[in-house]
Amino acid sequence: MGIPNGLLNSVLNLDDKDFERVALEVFEFQARENKVYQEYIKCLGIDVETVKSLVEIPFIPIALFKSKKIVTGSWPSKAVFTSSGTGASGASKHHIRSLKHYEDVSLRIFKKFYGSPEDYHIMALLPSYLDRSGSSLVHMVSHLIEESGSAHSGFYLRNYQQLTDQLRALSDTSDRKIMLWGVSFALMDLAERGPLDLSEAVIIETGGMKGQRKEMIREELHQILLRAFGGTEIQSEYGMAELTSQAYTVSGRFHPPSWMKVMVRDINDPFHQLSPGKVGGLNLVDLANIDSCAFIETQDLGEVDESGTFQVLGRIDNSDARGCNLLVISDV
Repeated sequence: MGIPNGLLNSVLNLDDKDFERVALEVFEFQARENKVYQEYIKCLGIDVETVKSLVEIPFIPIALFKSKKIVTGSWPSKAVFTSSGTGASGASKHHIRSLKHYEDVSLRIFKKFYGSPEDYHIMALLPSYLDRSGSSLVHMVSHLIEESGSAHSGFYLRNYQQLTDQLRALSDTSDRKIMLWGVSFALMDLAERGPLDLSEAVIIETGGMKGQRKEMIREELHQILLRAFGGTEIQSEYGMAELTSQAYTVSGRFHPPSWMKVMVRDINDPFHQLSPGKVGGLNLVDLANIDSCAFIETQDLGEVDESGTFQVLGRIDNSDARGCNLLVISDV
C-alpha cells in the first residue's frame, strides 16, 4: 500500500496545532503497514485503537534498525543509508524508497535556516564519512554542493592545505558566503594547523570525534574552534542515518523543522515522558520518516524546553530496551 493521499503533504505543511492529529494519522498508517513496528507494538501489549494522543504512541528502539528491515509498505530500496557501525552489534540500516523525498526534505530544512545554497560556496571536511559508503550526511551535503552551483564547492577529504588555500582565496575575493561543514575531529585538525580567519563564514560542526580524538562537550569544542577561526558562533547539525530530517542550532540549541518533535523519556521508565527542562533519553518524532518509522527511541541523552528546542548532552550508557525483549521479535 502507498502513502495515503494527502498524508505526506499534510506532514510537510504542518503547523503546531495540527502536529498531534497528523502524527496520529502517521502512527495508524505505520502500525498497519510496517511489519516490524506492528510486531513491536503487539509485543508491548498495546491496542492501536486505544492510542489517542501523542504521548501514548510507542517509540521503536533505534537498535532495531541494526537487525531488522524497518519499512512501511513493500517497495524496492533506492538506497540504504547506514550508521558508522561502531560497536559489536554493527551498523543501522535505513532503507530509502525515494531519494528525491530525502533530498527535498533536507533542502527544505536547509533553506529555512540558511537560505538558498546558491548563496554559498559549500565546502565539506568529512573524512570519516567519505571513507565508507552509505552515509546520509555525505548524500545530503553532496546534494547541497550540487544545488550551490559553485565551482569551488566540494569535498576536501584530508586535503587540509588545499582547503586552507581555497578558504583564504575565497575570503578575499568572493561575493558569496563561505559555508564549511566539518566532522568535529577534522575541524580540530584544521584549527591546529594555525589561525585561519573564518569570522565571516558559516561553520557547521557535526558527527563527533568518531574515535579519532577524545570526546569533549560541544561548548568546549566550539570555544576552541572560535579561537582558531574567529566569529561569534559555531553552528551544529543533528541528524542520523535512521532519520530523514535534520535539526540545526540557533544560539546553542537545536531547532527541529515543523514536522519533527523531540520528547524526553525517563531513562529508568522509558514509557514515561518527562516535562520540559528535565534531562532524559530523547524520543524523536520525524514525520518525514513516513517510509520507515516516524517514532524512534534514541540512545541520546538531552533535554527539551517549552518551545520544543533541545540540547543533546551525551549518550545513555548500557541502554537496553525495557518493556519488551527485542530478541523475541521474529524476522519479518
